[in-house]
Amino acid sequence: MQSTGALYIIAAASGTGKTSLARALEQTLGNIKISISHTTRPMRIGEIADQSYFFVTPAEFQRMIAQQAFLEYAQVFADHYGTSRAFVDQQLQRGMDVLLDIDWQGAMQIKKLYPESVSIFLLPPSRAELQQRLQLRKREDAQIIAHRMSLASSEIQHCAEFDYIVINDDFARALQELQTIITANRLRTSKQLVTHAQLLEELTKE
Repeated sequence: MQSTGALYIIAAASGTGKTSLARALEQTLGNIKISISHTTRPMRIGEIADQSYFFVTPAEFQRMIAQQAFLEYAQVFADHYGTSRAFVDQQLQRGMDVLLDIDWQGAMQIKKLYPESVSIFLLPPSRAELQQRLQLRKREDAQIIAHRMSLASSEIQHCAEFDYIVINDDFARALQELQTIITANRLRTSKQLVTHAQLLEELTKE
């Protein structure tokens, strides 16, 4: 019998490395997929429509809000981002684990809807390192970086509301710790009883 998939949430201040770690998890662990968000922002170089994001117009996004199509949504600067309820539920019903790369506010919304979801907050090794990472991306001007640093302070204050905290000092170690969290959750008794129901029936025959 196939059990339903599990929902994992990774949140962090911008520049902490959550997107890179999420992609690495998808590539190194089987049966896990990053949820593809809807966004109103323009496509960036290297991104692919319907793979990186579902790119929609502001009017389409508002229409989806009215239809309650999002599990959570938020405005980041002038752009909107949202997690499709249909997309997530479809993957979970197929038995696929789903990984959400969202902010702390979205994480709290998801936790209310999916109490069994596993939430992880990533921390940078230091404030100076976080600022350097933002600068090295070379995607934003100094004013936006300063704003992101200001937001980071308030975002990090919510890390205690998550199930796990991982510090992204060394990428390989952070990835290994995330893999350990997911592997341990997959071995929970409630999941194993469903996944290996036939084996257990055989082993308990008298």
